[in-house]
Amino acid sequence: MLVVVLRKVVATRYVLPLREGGSLPGLVEADDSGMYVVKFVGAGQGRKTLVAEVVTGELGRALGLPVPELALVELDPVIGRGEPDPEVQELLKASGGLNLGMDFLPGSLGFDPLAFDTDPGFAGRVLWLDALTGNVDRSWRNPNMLLWHGRPYLIDHGATLVFHHSWANAERFVSRPYDASDHVLSGFSPDLAAADAALAPAVGEELLRATVDLVPDEWLADEPGFGSPGEVRDAYVRHLLARLSERSWLPEAGR
Repeated sequence: MLVVVLRKVVATRYVLPLREGGSLPGLVEADDSGMYVVKFVGAGQGRKTLVAEVVTGELGRALGLPVPELALVELDPVIGRGEPDPEVQELLKASGGLNLGMDFLPGSLGFDPLAFDTDPGFAGRVLWLDALTGNVDRSWRNPNMLLWHGRPYLIDHGATLVFHHSWANAERFVSRPYDASDHVLSGFSPDLAAADAALAPAVGEELLRATVDLVPDEWLADEPGFGSPGEVRDAYVRHLLARLSERSWLPEAGR
């Protein structure tokens, strides 16, 4: 299970806003001729959303779950000069530097649990990752899953790792139970016991540190209570390891 280095691209054209998301992500073309769904560092939800996207998304990928490729997108604010929407202009002006892109999946469909099926093994692994990271945003109302070429992909992990919004109270997260009653895959008989047996041994300090190391320093700098980005990284690893060892977060079916 390897964690890859995030590739870095330069935004060359802002194509259009994607207003389905509260943070106003946008479709952006880059200098590698690729198209990316970009979440901007200047959005109201802030850089911690981008940190959560990287840590949880790349952890999921390392565990064999399908996550669209992520990339660091360098953006020059002048790219927004020609945008007619003043809200978009302001967002791009506030987002100079590194932003987070997700590989655009053209023609993908939103996952509908009433129209599509999945197996208990896959459902269990997704639910396990969401429970570990405290994902509050994969419900039947907002699945944050896409179907592309018949395969499900996991997207939008910005609502995970909620403990980093209040480091002073982060210890409370360690043993907080995960409520799976609203989870989009709860109706597919998720095999949590098998998922836990397969995934828990794989998530050790080495993997967590490699994943957290993918986060750019500038998204971790000047965090209150920490002296350096390295200290913030240590805190992420420490809290996730502590949660992993505390079994009360795992829904009952997986214990």
